Amino acid sequence: MEPADDRTLLGIYLNDHLAGAAAGVELARRVAATHDDPGGRLRGLADDIAADRGALLSITMSLGIPVRRYKSMAMWAMEKAGRLKFNGRLRSRSPLSDLLELEAMRVAVEGKAACWRTLLTLADDEPDLDAAELRVLEGRAQAQILLLEELRVEAAGKAFRGTGAADDTGPAA
Repeated sequence: MEPADDRTLLGIYLNDHLAGAAAGVELARRVAATHDDPGGRLRGLADDIAADRGALLSITMSLGIPVRRYKSMAMWAMEKAGRLKFNGRLRSRSPLSDLLELEAMRVAVEGKAACWRTLLTLADDEPDLDAAELRVLEGRAQAQILLLEELRVEAAGKAFRGTGAADDTGPAA
């Protein structure tokens, strides 16, 4: 077996991130549709996540790396299958589902931010990588992380205390 060259590894890396982004877009859209979203923050977040996937697809293609759509389709199907989980309720949606979905989204966006930072390290050697665009994408990911953390804390409060915010003071004496 021959060792893979850098370009092959970059192709695998970007296609794996594209696959994760396909699942992330589906999850973000579903979360936006199922959660209470009075200010439209989740809808805006879902739109941004879809745009970020589009940016990653454009970057991948600009580097001349073939897109492996079967990976994205597999992750899309896994996201659909992931909806079938036990949440402690049979007929209604559990507040625990909201919390777990927001935590999954946060982890996914952290991974996306790491991808942008990785690509930034290659920008000096890859003329098709636009460092300014990658910095904008990484900044947008950081803003998404902050929003998801705010929403996650609210969901934790609803799930475990029946309130809108988690109490960081610890257990009462």
